[in-house]
Amino acid sequence: MVYKRVPLNEVVVVDNIITFHYYELSGSYFTKGERHDFWEFVYVDKGEVFIKTESRSLTAKQGEIIFYKPNQFHGGSSNEKSPPNLIILTFDCSSEAMKVFENKKFRVTDQERGLLSLLVKEGYNALTPPLDKPFKRVMHKKKKAPFGSEQLIKIYLEALLIAFIRRLKEEENLPKLASTTNENIENDLVQQIIEYMKKNIELNLTLKDICQMFMAGRSLLLRTFKQKTGSGVIEYFNDLKIEKAKALIREEKFNYSKIAEMLGYSSIHYFSRHFKRSTNMTPTEYARSVRARVSNHEKKPKNPSK
Repeated sequence: MVYKRVPLNEVVVVDNIITFHYYELSGSYFTKGERHDFWEFVYVDKGEVFIKTESRSLTAKQGEIIFYKPNQFHGGSSNEKSPPNLIILTFDCSSEAMKVFENKKFRVTDQERGLLSLLVKEGYNALTPPLDKPFKRVMHKKKKAPFGSEQLIKIYLEALLIAFIRRLKEEENLPKLASTTNENIENDLVQQIIEYMKKNIELNLTLKDICQMFMAGRSLLLRTFKQKTGSGVIEYFNDLKIEKAKALIREEKFNYSKIAEMLGYSSIHYFSRHFKRSTNMTPTEYARSVRARVSNHEKKPKNPSK
């Protein structure tokens, strides 16, 4: 039998790691900015960071990642009210596929976050000083690093970049609405927006975000959504958050801080205020009312005829 070897194409190849850090920044952190001839990404693990590049200013929130291409100016500062924890990794990669990351900021999925966690774990295993040692630019290999840890950094980073590229390309090629009548088109649009909201309940979506995502004009979107649901777009999204919060409270699996985090609120205090404004009850009062209803149900007298 004759065997034929199949060469494997490598579309994303990371050649070197330059820096790799996990920073917990203070609310007063500020940097004027820099340029360098290699790629960088910044992942916001907690809090918010304000970012400035040559072409724009923006905010990156918990769960979001932003890429800087080689020689792109970038700087930033902490949000004083929500100081960030950041994963910052710089690396050499000359692969053509990296162009998809130019001027990109996007939210990381749970699956992608798993790869990122593995990457950080191997960073701690393989490199010194530790990733959380503030602002050490020069990294060294640990002499007694676990077997294969350096290679796993390369593998996990390349796998993470490939996962990002696949998803970003898929989102760029979302099928356009194919309904043949205006009414069906509008129904489809509203339904797609609602499903998108439900799947991204942890985000702090704005009307601008939704318009860009669905390539819809602001006025048309507002009018259509109001006609079909009787509610404003962001009002509807906030109501979805509250209904999800109620469900999570009833499950009794998470404390209020965790629920606030899961739903994208910047703090438990803001979550509690929003919850009371929507329900006329605090989360604690709502939980007590649920428990009271359950308790009253359990205490109902049995049928004496039985």
